[in-house]
Amino acid sequence: MLNKYILGSALAAAIIFSGCSSKAPAVDTTAQKTETAAPSASSGTSTAPIATVDAVAEAQSKIQTVLFDFDKFNIRADMQPIVEGNAKLSGSVDAKAKLEGNADERGTDEYNYALGLKRANTVKAAYASKGVAEAKMSTVTFGEGNPVCKESSEACWAKNRRVDTKLEK
Repeated sequence: MLNKYILGSALAAAIIFSGCSSKAPAVDTTAQKTETAAPSASSGTSTAPIATVDAVAEAQSKIQTVLFDFDKFNIRADMQPIVEGNAKLSGSVDAKAKLEGNADERGTDEYNYALGLKRANTVKAAYASKGVAEAKMSTVTFGEGNPVCKESSEACWAKNRRVDTKLEK
């Protein structure tokens, strides 16, 4: 009988730990890609580059973090203008938006992963309601695994309860 509990516990632990990776994917944000404009009929040729990645980088630099209250995933009233601005910027460039949900260090790993995903999905729904195509958006959760502040204080935890919007060409 004891062997059944040990075997069941080991199996449950293997399932839980095999699906929980906190390593963030590496993304090369330094690459610059330009396309050359097509020749114009009046001048014959044109060498003016159209900087598609530069437009994405400019929009990314203007996007702000959406913050959340403790143990909540609804968008706060003071974050509504930020959500509207981010949605406008995300929809104005030819790029996909990856919404990264995060939580502070309090709570279990599983709870924080779920909370981060709920926050990311809430922001995705808000962007969609502002006209951003759902096909241009994806969500990911880092739970408590991607803190911007590592102190154990309320001010620090408040910075970690967030959704970051990353534009990707």
